[in-house]
Amino acid sequence: MKGSFITFEGCEGVGKTTQVERLRDYLARTGQRALFLREPGGTVISEKIREMLLSKENDRMNGKCEALLYSAARAQLLGEVVAPALENGINVVCDRFTDSTFAYQGCARGLGTDFVDELNRLTCGDIVPDVTVFLDLHPKKAFERKGGADKNDRLESQSIEFHEKVYEGYMEVARRYPQRFACVDASGDADTVWNSVIALLRERTSVK
Repeated sequence: MKGSFITFEGCEGVGKTTQVERLRDYLARTGQRALFLREPGGTVISEKIREMLLSKENDRMNGKCEALLYSAARAQLLGEVVAPALENGINVVCDRFTDSTFAYQGCARGLGTDFVDELNRLTCGDIVPDVTVFLDLHPKKAFERKGGADKNDRLESQSIEFHEKVYEGYMEVARRYPQRFACVDASGDADTVWNSVIALLRERTSVK
């Protein structure tokens, strides 16, 4: 029996890390085996690519290079970690996946949906999340709650117009994949959001 593949998505500052950590603690406490990963990252090679992607020193990186680097890190993670874990019946929870590429590079960077769809197909093959939890909060509200963007993060420090395009990209994903992509209202406090997240996962995955 294959494990469930769960991904978390959201714009910057929506509380994604908090909810992923809550899920990690919950599964450990209830004795449910799961592997937690982040993108880009999760392997030695993928973490090195992450450093390149997020470093402010690389502010001349163009959108196509960015998309290809994300996909390279993803290909390594899938082959080395994700696919073997799922085949062994282990639940995999990943902080970001292909929907980020669609929203950030396909939409906000203007590479287009056809380019990103083909790139994701080549990178992932038939590996698709069973459910994607999208923490839904508009970037302006997210940055207000967070107290501003992290100026040391190359992507987070982009303009608010860029982040609004990212949000629009995610809304397009929601329209394209309503069976997989589940929007969770992230405007409330962390406890309220968590209650919605765990209810969704109990309904849609093997999480108990």
